[in-house]
Amino acid sequence: MAGTPSDYPVQFSVDYPQQPLNRLTTLFRWILILPVLLLGLFVSTYTTVPLVFMLLFRRKYPRWWFDWNLELWRFNARIQAYALALRDEYPATDDHQAVHLHVDYSSTDDLNRFLPLIKWLLAIPHYLVLTVLNVLALIAGALGWLMVVITAQYPRALFDFMIGVGRYATRVQAYTTILVTDRYPPFRLDP
Repeated sequence: MAGTPSDYPVQFSVDYPQQPLNRLTTLFRWILILPVLLLGLFVSTYTTVPLVFMLLFRRKYPRWWFDWNLELWRFNARIQAYALALRDEYPATDDHQAVHLHVDYSSTDDLNRFLPLIKWLLAIPHYLVLTVLNVLALIAGALGWLMVVITAQYPRALFDFMIGVGRYATRVQAYTTILVTDRYPPFRLDP
């Protein structure tokens, strides 16, 4: 059972901007983000496969590897928040800024050795839901971007929806890719 939303071991949120967003940088966001986006993609490549082998053959998820994955994941979350015009701060490589990602560390005794081999299969219903949500988020993100360019404000309802989709996707990724939990992710967007 997934339990209540607040006790799930992965929490994700982004602070709603209290001041008007920069319309000019939002207009050119996809050009401005290229350097940090390429850095994030380059560093993130090939982190899951070695972890599957570590869990399968050694039944270990070393704390240093967990910390590395978590900080990398946080960095990618800041990139995503900036790319989607949710925040104006350029993604920092070391400061958490207004993007919050908390993941409880699971000792190897809490993680099943063989489950990483089939988690992708168990998560197929989540992938189907995420496909629909990502299409809706693409539309909502384009509308939000347009609203920021015109009014310098991201509509709160669209902002909350985008964060909810990000939270849901983060929990599915924690289960299937980062492998930090064996608890099946809940089918919800709220915390």
